[in-house]
Amino acid sequence: MSELLQRLQELLWPVAERARVVDIRIGAHWTVAALELEGRLRGGIASTLESTGEHHWGGEPPVRQAGHLLELKATDWLTLLRSLSLAERSIGLATVNALLEVDLAACREVNAEQVIMEQGTGRKVAFIGHFPFVERVRARAAVTWVFELNPHAGDLPAERAPEFLPQADVIAITGTTLLNDTFDAIMRYRNPEAYVLLLGGTAPLTPVLFDYGVDLIAGTYLEDPQTALLCVSQGATFKQVRGKRLLTLARSFR
Repeated sequence: MSELLQRLQELLWPVAERARVVDIRIGAHWTVAALELEGRLRGGIASTLESTGEHHWGGEPPVRQAGHLLELKATDWLTLLRSLSLAERSIGLATVNALLEVDLAACREVNAEQVIMEQGTGRKVAFIGHFPFVERVRARAAVTWVFELNPHAGDLPAERAPEFLPQADVIAITGTTLLNDTFDAIMRYRNPEAYVLLLGGTAPLTPVLFDYGVDLIAGTYLEDPQTALLCVSQGATFKQVRGKRLLTLARSFR
């Protein structure tokens, strides 16, 4: 587990001890955890990642306590951040996002693509993950690199990121790097002067990330957890998840 996730787990542990589990939905694309805290329903979302398909052949199931998760405590869900199973880590990070007390007054509804365009025009931009607006940024940036575990046409394999990240002026990172243990390596290879964005529903909306080199977080706040639970349980993609609000938290807004 990354140092960042370990710190978040420690910070949120006392909060988790006061929370009561309400519901968990592990959809095809997204996982939503719902907790009750101080009389209020809180929800958190994270990408659903599955470790392997070996369970079809009698291997370890992706979620070992499937069918019994509601019998556990919020601290048990939070402990899943340390799991070897990516599906269980998704539960752990969704729990983190449900436990976080997001400072709504400090957030803005700023489009992450717009920020990348402003920061990256005429400069070198690196994407960790293939975002839908990559080609529009490519048209404005001096150089654009896209690193993917499963590369699209024009992408580079993720293992080549260390060759190019030190040259990047702007780095946009998918929040799933927190789940697959690649976040620390990415931040280690970056140019310390680069502007770093963490993007996507998985990204925790907390200023703690600023201590680890992130300048801007474009994440998701669940205003209506019950609706989000319903959507993800029916296989919703991110655009189809209702009850959410896209928010941006920055070290400083320019």
